[in-house]
Amino acid sequence: MARIFRERRLAIASHNAGKAREIADLLRPFDVDVAHAAALGLDEPEEDGDSFAGNARIKATAAAAATGMPALADDSGLVVRALNGEPGIRSARWAGPDRDFSRAMAEVERRLARTGGNDRAARFVSALCLAWPDGHVEAFVGRVDGRLVWPPRGNEGFGYDPMFVADGRRKTFGEMDPADKHAISHRADAFRKLVDACFGR
Repeated sequence: MARIFRERRLAIASHNAGKAREIADLLRPFDVDVAHAAALGLDEPEEDGDSFAGNARIKATAAAAATGMPALADDSGLVVRALNGEPGIRSARWAGPDRDFSRAMAEVERRLARTGGNDRAARFVSALCLAWPDGHVEAFVGRVDGRLVWPPRGNEGFGYDPMFVADGRRKTFGEMDPADKHAISHRADAFRKLVDACFGR
């Protein structure tokens, strides 16, 4: 059985402002006081896991150990079928040290063009890891399937959102109202599993 979260304060182990904002929005109904990694002065640990869940665990356990409070980390990315799952766990690295996702999206499109560009199926995957200072960890994985479009559309969201359209939708994540995206996103899918298991609702 999963451990129930009973604390009032939680560290969000992410230096990605967009991701931290989404997680804080999802936590708002639970009256949890959140503190972001950047505000806490936390270093970014080396993400050398071989899966989204593995990298989320690295970040969450490091933040919990450093702060002495429970920590929630997300590792997520874009998985493109025609690119054999790339960029996958290296999604952020494709954007480079300056996190230029315009460049990352252009690289995805260039590589798709080399395959013929006919298979544009993709999915977003999110792994959420909740870690306590005593070393206990709970992890949950969510996904949303869709397709890639070019050129990118919309200024909402972050990362690869402007080139991703979820199945059954016409707008990219970059065009969608944030609340609408939260309702169907990979992170929301993982978060629902986290809530069911650890927040007793």
